Amino acid sequence: GGAGFIGSHLCEQLLQSGNEVICVDNYFTGDKQNIEHLFDHHYFELIRHDVTFPLYLEVDCIYNLACPASPKHYQYDPVQTIKTSVHGSINMLGLAKRTGARILQASTSEVYGTPEVHPQTESYWGHVNPIGIRSCYDEGKRAAETLFFDYYRQHHVDIRVVRIFNTFGPNMATNDGRVVSNFIIQALRDDPITIYGSGSQSRSFCYVDDIIQGMEKMMMQDGFVGPVNLGNPDEFSILELAEIIIDLTNSKSTIIHEPLPQDDPDRRKPDISLAEKELDWKPLTTLEAGLTKTITYFRNRLEQEAGKTHV
Repeated sequence: GGAGFIGSHLCEQLLQSGNEVICVDNYFTGDKQNIEHLFDHHYFELIRHDVTFPLYLEVDCIYNLACPASPKHYQYDPVQTIKTSVHGSINMLGLAKRTGARILQASTSEVYGTPEVHPQTESYWGHVNPIGIRSCYDEGKRAAETLFFDYYRQHHVDIRVVRIFNTFGPNMATNDGRVVSNFIIQALRDDPITIYGSGSQSRSFCYVDDIIQGMEKMMMQDGFVGPVNLGNPDEFSILELAEIIIDLTNSKSTIIHEPLPQDDPDRRKPDISLAEKELDWKPLTTLEAGLTKTITYFRNRLEQEAGKTHV
């Protein structure tokens, strides 16, 4: 998933830290544009590959970020989504077992489903519909965690597991379908901002740079395998998010409401006390600061796309 939203930022940070990086992506949701500025870097390699098939490399560390992460994308091909989480994890864990590499699984807050505990701690087992339209992602990621811990217990593979909560920032796709990118695109175009349900449902939004720092710290941590929550505990309603984005973009957008999708969680907020204790990590970027950078990115992307359309 190295050409994806989070993966592309991770590639850049790992190179800046002096590592040699092999980026693997099949471009189902990844985009070469996210990593094209790295093509000439001496320590960067790019492989087009689908991790549902075995991969043979010599590596020291593996970050397994492969999987579409927005409902729009993972529901487009649900069978491939769960294959990516299950077959992909088996193949990457097999690679880690053979090479002795440390492997980090980018899991998700979606393993908690529609939570009955708030905020969510790592000890909470979740409340997930196993046969719903989101199950290909939710249950796929839960199965991936099972595989990681079984390989850890049975084969002594050196695993790390992080559960990433709602993340945003530059390199999100314009057609991503997630709430931050949707709202920003609609606001920049002065289109009506679409809120599903009343807008009272809450989320906690973490800027991508903070997530990358947390993942790096987890990979370098000895003696602690996780799972550990990575996210921002500041909680905002979807309606509040829309209003902040309208204000930051000086948009003329109005707000409209649509029916709430199936199994959409009411609340989502990480308890990050374990990350603070074990990793000495907490997010540093405020929602407004992160949104300002993300709005600038999307404004530039829309201008580029408009320029290509007119050529």
